[in-house]
Amino acid sequence: MSRPVDAPSSPPFRPPSSQTSSPSQRQTTKRSSSYFTYPVSYAVSGILRRLNTDASPHSEAQSRSDSRSNRNSAGNLQSQLQSTASSLTQSLASFVSSATDMNAVYQPPHRIASPFQPPPLTPLSLKGWRSGMREKGKLLSKALAEEIRLLLPPRLQLVDEWHLAYSLEQNGVSLSTLYKQSEDYVGRRGGFVLVVKDGGGSLFGAYLSDAPQPSTSFYGNGECFLWQDTTHAVRMTTVSSPKRNGHSLAPPRNGHAPRSGASTPERIRFKAFPYSGVNDYMIFCEHSYLSIGGGDGHYGLWLDDNLEKGVSDTCPTFGNEPLSDDGKKFEVMGVELWYVGV
Repeated sequence: MSRPVDAPSSPPFRPPSSQTSSPSQRQTTKRSSSYFTYPVSYAVSGILRRLNTDASPHSEAQSRSDSRSNRNSAGNLQSQLQSTASSLTQSLASFVSSATDMNAVYQPPHRIASPFQPPPLTPLSLKGWRSGMREKGKLLSKALAEEIRLLLPPRLQLVDEWHLAYSLEQNGVSLSTLYKQSEDYVGRRGGFVLVVKDGGGSLFGAYLSDAPQPSTSFYGNGECFLWQDTTHAVRMTTVSSPKRNGHSLAPPRNGHAPRSGASTPERIRFKAFPYSGVNDYMIFCEHSYLSIGGGDGHYGLWLDDNLEKGVSDTCPTFGNEPLSDDGKKFEVMGVELWYVGV
């Protein structure tokens, strides 16, 4: 008969690593971790909810302001479009009304002349003559210069000193010398008055907007013009004079008659021929000649290289008549070039 085996008094020993936790131990661990985890999650979620709650009114207000500004912009744009449309309608109506009255005579508004008048110009002074220069060799007088001055551009009318750039009497008989003497004035904001005396004693010339210099093409602007002093010719027909010897245009013996370009403005008879706008043939210079005005094969004023022969004919540029009383061709007795400017 077998002997029953007694159960051991204590369970066998197991190492700690091999021991498994019981369900009660696992539940205890889970409870301890949940105790620390849940409050943190609650706090984070609460902060997020608060942030969302605080931001939502701001975003809502921002959206409201944006929508309000958009509505205002739309309203402003609409008002601008309406005003533009109304102005266009008015312009169209005025255009239609003016088109219907196109055949009517234009009546300019009545204007009252200003009581304010510009001050008188300072009297001119002519500079550049050499000391001891004989009066007979001077062509331009102050009286004649004052007549020419009134036709100059307004900016040059204020200039009260004219400077002699070239004189046939002082500098010699040569067109190249005239070009050389005027080189110092090239590029300045001034003008030039050309004075020519023919064999009959007549004075005429031109106003040049630029210095006379050899060029390959025409130059100058609409300020240029031709002029003629008819004092001598008018005096021959309207004022009696004593019997003269020799040429009928020779001065009387007593010498009391005024020289070319009479000594008083009352005796001046002056003609000017301004730019016509037909063409732009104002100034053309070469080494062999100088010309002012042209077209249709005619020159308003032409001088040769020796300043001995000249031509003046009707030209389209200025619509002038021949400047010399001797005819279209004349003999040159004197030439001067005056600079007007600062």
